[in-house]
Amino acid sequence: MSNTAQIGVTGLAVMGRNLARNFARNGYTVALHNRTTAKTLALVEEFGDEGDFVATESVEDFVAALERPRRLVVMVKAGDPTDAVIAEFAPLLEPGDMIIDGGNAHFADTRRREKDLRDQGIHFVGTGVSGGEEGALNGPSIMPGGSKESYASLGPMLEKISAKAKGGDPCVTHIGPDGAGHFVKMVHNGIEYADM
Repeated sequence: MSNTAQIGVTGLAVMGRNLARNFARNGYTVALHNRTTAKTLALVEEFGDEGDFVATESVEDFVAALERPRRLVVMVKAGDPTDAVIAEFAPLLEPGDMIIDGGNAHFADTRRREKDLRDQGIHFVGTGVSGGEEGALNGPSIMPGGSKESYASLGPMLEKISAKAKGGDPCVTHIGPDGAGHFVKMVHNGIEYADM
């Protein structure tokens, strides 16, 4: 397994699958992982012509497929499932690598995770992703928190896959440290649901 993928997505339900396809459509090689390998293989079989995917079966293969610094997007249910995935991957990562949580996590959980991983030298990027299934595939609004260092590496990729404003500006900006991205997503959801 060569470390050729610029980004990886674990958790290939609809949002994760569409985000992985978005990265691939924008020219990135994307490592894929899911608890059940069938979902990984189905994505490659159905959408493999959209870009470069590296299908992996184990967490070790997934990490080995990623170039350094590793960028690992977690798209699983908020709460315990997210903690379980982090516990599985963190021991395999090295200082400078990053775990990007694209789920709807509570910002307090994001702050706790960021602090725990910071002690290991791993960047934890709590990232609000807005736009639903369609946005994930064709350009979401993205709200990443985390360190400035992580944004320097990850930001250009997020800017490329994001929705674009009328003037062409990407709908993404570095929100701030630790839980800031998920905090802004929470406020965004409150406003959106009130409008609906």
